[in-house]
Amino acid sequence: MIPTQITVIAATNRVGALSAQIAAHYAALLEQKGHPRQVLSLSELPADFIAKALYEHQGQHAGFNRLRAIMEATQKYVFIVPEYNGSFPGVLKAFIDGLQFPDTFKGKKCALVGVSKGPQGATQAMSHLTDIFHYLRMHVHPLKPRLAGIQDSQLATVLANAHYVKLLDEQATSMMAY
Repeated sequence: MIPTQITVIAATNRVGALSAQIAAHYAALLEQKGHPRQVLSLSELPADFIAKALYEHQGQHAGFNRLRAIMEATQKYVFIVPEYNGSFPGVLKAFIDGLQFPDTFKGKKCALVGVSKGPQGATQAMSHLTDIFHYLRMHVHPLKPRLAGIQDSQLATVLANAHYVKLLDEQATSMMAY
C-alpha cells in the first residue's frame, strides 16, 4: 500500500516566517521516515486572491486555483499555526473560505502545531481552528504540539528545545499512520 502524501502548510503569508521554517523541518522529518510530503506556504498566495478569487470570483483565479487543487487532492494535512492576536492568521481563514465547501476537508485528517511568543503556544489559535475543522467534518489529530515562548524567528530556537523536537517527531510518526 502506498502511503498517503501529507501536505504541510505554513499557515501565514508573512515572508520569512518561522512557521515556514518549521513546515520545512516537519517535511524533512517525514522525508527521513520515507513518507511522501509536500509543503504549501500561504506566502505563495497571490496578492490579489481576496479580491479576485473568493465569493463571486471563485474558480476564476489561476494562481489561487493551483493552491486549491493541491488542497483538494490532499488527504492529510499538517498546519503550522502561528498565533496572531490570540488566534490564527486571518489569511488562513480567507484561504479556507476560498476552498470548496465542504468537500475540500470532509472526511480527511489533519494535525496542528502551534507557534507563539507567548506562554500558551497558540492554544487558542489551535482551538479556534479545531472548531472550524470539526465544522468542516475533518478529523483533527489529538496531539497538538504547542511551541511556546519563541522569542526569535530562527528554527534553531525551536530545535534547541529537546521537548519540542520530541513532540514534532512523535506527531509526524503518528500522522503517517493516522
